Amino acid sequence: MASDSIVEFTDSNFEAEALKADVPVLVDFWAEWCMPCKMIAPIVEELAADYGEKIKIGKMDTDGNREVPIKYGISAIPTLILFKDGEMVKKFVGLQQKADLKSVLDEYIG
Repeated sequence: MASDSIVEFTDSNFEAEALKADVPVLVDFWAEWCMPCKMIAPIVEELAADYGEKIKIGKMDTDGNREVPIKYGISAIPTLILFKDGEMVKKFVGLQQKADLKSVLDEYIG
């Protein structure tokens, strides 16, 4: 992972780190072989830097973690899901623009 502000989510830490977080959580479901995932990665890192402590942002490797992606119906990557208070509130499938992500994140912060 390229950034200290990006959390690495796994099947085993997902409930504690994402669902029980006291701030909104944006999870980037990705895989090493996925080119669009590599294209969105810098945007996700910029968002983590921009929002700091207001939101938790992290990534989950769908090749190494199967339970959570299956639970949330991840059938294409990259998929980004925004959670608030343990509930999925928004799902983005495919490559997204930073401005589009920011406008949604701003709705759920604060």
